[in-house]
Amino acid sequence: MTTQLFTPAELETFQRQGFIVVRAMADAELRQALLATGKDQLARAIEPIEYEADTHYPGAPSSREAAGGQTARRLKQVYARDEVFRRWALDASLAGRVRQLLGSEHIALSQAHHNSLMTKQPAFSSVTHWHRDIRYWSFEDSNLISVWLALGMEVRENGCLGFLPGSHTMDISAERFENRAFLRPDLAENQALIEQAVFPELAPGDVVFFHARTFHAAGWNRTETSKYSLVFGYHRQDNHPLPGSRSASLPSVALA
Repeated sequence: MTTQLFTPAELETFQRQGFIVVRAMADAELRQALLATGKDQLARAIEPIEYEADTHYPGAPSSREAAGGQTARRLKQVYARDEVFRRWALDASLAGRVRQLLGSEHIALSQAHHNSLMTKQPAFSSVTHWHRDIRYWSFEDSNLISVWLALGMEVRENGCLGFLPGSHTMDISAERFENRAFLRPDLAENQALIEQAVFPELAPGDVVFFHARTFHAAGWNRTETSKYSLVFGYHRQDNHPLPGSRSASLPSVALA
């Protein structure tokens, strides 16, 4: 795996866009081990698992009892499941880049958010509309970083992530959201923002680092092959989860 840190130019790109792609960051041996472990646990239905039916997103089955209701969306709490997940979550190169983005040597992994092997199956996958992770996270400040690893090809046809560049710096009024979570596509000001969307295609081993305030979305998997990704979230150790919130429901893991 590459051990380089972000260059000053790359850091400027992240500050401007709210996300940045690092190519070929995870090697084939690690990817294969991550994928094999995740697929095995999904096949054995080892909980906790979130199913597409649980999301009620567009395209998802109406319930777990409906056709496709047992389609998994993500294998949750993977950090505690197996050493191979911890190997990636604590990888020195990954951690070094996150330290740069957060501006601190003292960072931690949140076990309460992300911490998942994400899947999009060929049938019954759902659409995730434009949202910010900070909508679901409750910390003292919103300076949080998500790290998304592609375990296979990620393209528009199989539901790759899209981003709204620069949206992490924008203040968006509550009236522009549906149910306080997703951007309303019927509003002209939101449409103008969404028209700027970019959908970076990822090869196996590519990684996207993105800010918790950056709007992102993903579509259906329209191919015949399942898509798998691994995602973790990080924060400064002095940026504490709010007491009683979901963010405080599991202890964070300090990175040495």
